[in-house]
Formats: sequence, C-alpha cells, structure tokens
Amino acid sequence: MTTSTQPRRTVFQSEWFRFLKIQEIGVFLILALMCLFLSLATKTFLTSTNIFNVLRAFSWIAIAAFGEILVIIIAGIDLSVGSTMALAGLAAGFAYRADQPMAVGLLAGILTGALVGAVNGLIVTKGRLPAFIATLGTLSIGRGLCYGLTNGQPITDFPDSFRMLGQYDLPVFGLNIPLPAIYMIVLAAVMGFFLSRTVWGYRIYALGGNEQATALSGINVGRLQLLVFILSGLLAGIAGVVMTARLGVASPTAANGYELDVIAAVFIGGASTSGGEGSILGALMGAAIMQVLRNGLVLLGFPAYWQSAAIGLVIVVTLMLDQYRKRRGR
Repeated sequence: MTTSTQPRRTVFQSEWFRFLKIQEIGVFLILALMCLFLSLATKTFLTSTNIFNVLRAFSWIAIAAFGEILVIIIAGIDLSVGSTMALAGLAAGFAYRADQPMAVGLLAGILTGALVGAVNGLIVTKGRLPAFIATLGTLSIGRGLCYGLTNGQPITDFPDSFRMLGQYDLPVFGLNIPLPAIYMIVLAAVMGFFLSRTVWGYRIYALGGNEQATALSGINVGRLQLLVFILSGLLAGIAGVVMTARLGVASPTAANGYELDVIAAVFIGGASTSGGEGSILGALMGAAIMQVLRNGLVLLGFPAYWQSAAIGLVIVVTLMLDQYRKRRGR
C-alpha cells in the first residue's frame, strides 16, 4: 500500500514549486508569448487601465477554478459552479433586501455555495452517481431556483458598502489595484498552501492517482470527496459574491455558462482528465490565458462572436496535448 501511493508523495512535496514543472512552465510561456504579441500588435494592451481591467475580469473565474481544480484532481468534475455563483449572489441580495448587515449578506452568499457543494458531494458519495451526472442535475436545479425565487427579476438594491467590495481599487505603490484581483491572489496563496503543504492536499492527490490504494491505506474516501465538493461550492460562492459586488446586481441569468470558463481554465492550466494532476498556479494562469485571449481579440478588432470559438479551440488543443503526453508516457 505504501509503495502504490509513494509516487504521489513526490508530486505533493514539490507542488508549492510548480514553477519547476514542465506543464506549468509551458502554460506560463504561452501566457507570456500572448502578452508579448499583444503588446507589440496593439498600443493599449500594456496600459495600466487595460491590465487591471483584465485582472478584474477573470478574478471570479479564477477563484471558482481554485475549487474546480480540487474536483478534477480527484478525477471528478463540477458542472454546477455557474449556477452556484448566481445563487450565491442572489442569497446575498435577499439578505440585504431584508435589511441584514453586510457581514450577514456575505455569509449568506458564501454558505449558499458551500451548501450546493455539500449537496453535490452527498449525491456522489451516498447516491453513488457519477460527478458529471450529479452536478449536471444540480446545475439545472440551481438555475431553476435562481429563476423561481426571483420570478426572473434581478435584485439591484445593494448597499454601497457591498458594491465597493467589487468596484473599489486599492492604491498600492501608486497603482490602483482592483480589490477582486487582491482577493484572487490571497485565495490562490491559501489554496496553494492547502493543496501543497497539508495532509489533506496529499490525500486529494493520492485519491486522484489511485482511489483503491487510497482507500486501502485507511483514508476515508467518501469523506474526502465530500470535503472536495464542499470546497468547490464554497469557492464558487465566494466567486459569485465578488462578481455580484462588481456588477452591483444579482441576476438569475448571472454566470450563465461560466462553468465552461472555469473548467476550461483548469484544463488549460495543466490539469488532466484522468485526475491526479493540476495545481492552483496552473488554474490561475489558465484563467489569465482565457481573459487575455478575449481581451486580445477585442483589441485586435475581431468580432465578439469569435471569442467562444477561440476558447473552444484552445480547450480542444490543450486536451489533445494532454492525451499525447500520456501516450508518450511522460
């Protein structure tokens, strides 16, 4: 049993320094080359306004991706993150509409995400449904709740103190850094530490590498899966609250289709479809690549209609490279 899980120990020990891993270096080089090309091809890409707008725009996608990567590492998938983000924003909106303090509204949104994650985890662990089917169902249920609870109408009466959490820029060394970008960086550090420097992180990698060996080693696989889905929902809830604070409105159509962006960020960042691989850093860079690509297409004058096609092409190529790497035994 010890021998079968030992290779994953090496991955776990070195995860904090994933800069030294070929996959993360490749993703970083792609991001760097995209930025270099756009800086030469356009006059506005490297302006501080554009860079910070890009950071703000993908911050909530990256935050949700920090939870999604955990699910994908254990060879699962969470399709409900978009609906969860929308539900979290609406939960915060209902709390403020009931004249609750800001802290209550924030907790309502975040805990709503955790609750959806717990439901997903229980369906997978107790109901024995594949994660794809379970979260596909909660995706539809969540979106239906968004429409049903609001009668299709958005919530707009948010206090200024809440909107500031997503719209305020924090002056740092003469630069106005968007607060959503700061949340993203802090959560990346926290989740990176969790995944690389805690026993739970090691167990998550071990579960993704070999579920049977993990169970035989005495780890409660069901409890670990439940934890992973709760964390995925929790981070999606945080992302939804940040997104709602930035937009200043909680709409039942919010984050529609964002689950594809979140999953794409994870796979572009180097995660494997078979589990056992991936990193917070990779998910962060994957989200950045998608937003830089969108921003670049706009700056280069391409119609917005081509953005989805470009993102889809990037996903397909990334997954094909992942399969090629596996066949080569790397």
